[in-house]
Amino acid sequence: MIEGYSLRKCAEQLNDEVTHVTLFYWRHKILAALKQIPTESFQGIDEMDETYFLYSEKGKRNITERKPRKRGGKAKYRGISKDQVCVLVARDRQKMTYSGVLGRGRIRTTKLDDAIGGHLSDSNVLCTDSWRSFSSYANAKGLAHYRFKSDGKLRVKGVYHIQNVNSYHSRLKKWMDRFNGVVTKYLQHYLAWFRYIDNKEYENTSSNKKNMFVKSCLFTVTDTNTKLRLSAYSC
Repeated sequence: MIEGYSLRKCAEQLNDEVTHVTLFYWRHKILAALKQIPTESFQGIDEMDETYFLYSEKGKRNITERKPRKRGGKAKYRGISKDQVCVLVARDRQKMTYSGVLGRGRIRTTKLDDAIGGHLSDSNVLCTDSWRSFSSYANAKGLAHYRFKSDGKLRVKGVYHIQNVNSYHSRLKKWMDRFNGVVTKYLQHYLAWFRYIDNKEYENTSSNKKNMFVKSCLFTVTDTNTKLRLSAYSC
């Protein structure tokens, strides 16, 4: 998992003693634990930005709202629409990171407070792009706020910028590409997976492997094979 191997490659590493189907459930039970690792309060400057993933029901039969896609596919509509799933990433300069699925379509101010309201205080300085939901949220919370337009003409204001969170987005998207589209109902699991290995700098060491195993044993997981298979995206 630290190497980001596919399920079939993981099975090969185990000499096919365990099937890739069994490994699928093992993997998601570990991820169900890792996603419970709490995000601590942000310190100082906090960068925040959203990114989008294509809404996916990969593996589901009898899809009714659209034609099935092949290997990820493309959105039906241009720009941000209900075909896109919004993922918020917030990150301070000490690399404390929050990443979470906020819903389909454009980001909404009400969702922001539910996601990260408990991690921010009036001592934080918020750096975002110019999308109005961020401005409305910062004003409502009384946060000092620096905005950067997406045209890239102004990238830095002194020590304030959103380059760290944008770099995180870039690494996340590149890492996700190997899966050829992630089913949306499991997207939060993949975000937790990436947050863990990015924090460990992708080093496949004995220490990191032991840490992943121990971390996954520290939280209660009630997901059974049946619950995972029958779960649905409901955000």
